[in-house]
Amino acid sequence: MAIPEENRPSLLRRLAAVLYDGMLLIALWMGAGALWIGFHGGNAAPAGDGAFRLYLLAVAYAFFVGFWIWGGRTLGMQAWRLRLIDADGNRVTVRAATNRFVASILSWLPAGAGFLWALVDREGLTWHDRLSKTYLYLDPKRSR
Repeated sequence: MAIPEENRPSLLRRLAAVLYDGMLLIALWMGAGALWIGFHGGNAAPAGDGAFRLYLLAVAYAFFVGFWIWGGRTLGMQAWRLRLIDADGNRVTVRAATNRFVASILSWLPAGAGFLWALVDREGLTWHDRLSKTYLYLDPKRSR
């Protein structure tokens, strides 16, 4: 799908939404960690506990995929007027959102190279945009 240039979000706008969502996710992880401790007799997870890591990954998955399929945007994306769409301009499916979630992790792994790719991509797309065939769309400003 070719997104018109005026509706392509900049890398800075994308990263601002990531920062906003990152703060929300940390808060969710804190609450999830408290629940974990409560269910484990008041004991924190040992360092490197694989089950705890999977649990936190599941919380992140539920946060992102839930928001993407429910309203097409996370709270950070909403603050920065971004919306996630599929190749036809429609809401994403659970499968497409899951693919984007996994591809986003791959974009972060090599020191964020998948995000920085947007600076050289002719359409301003990241690796996870291309891999998942889902795209961020910059909504126009609302006139008051």
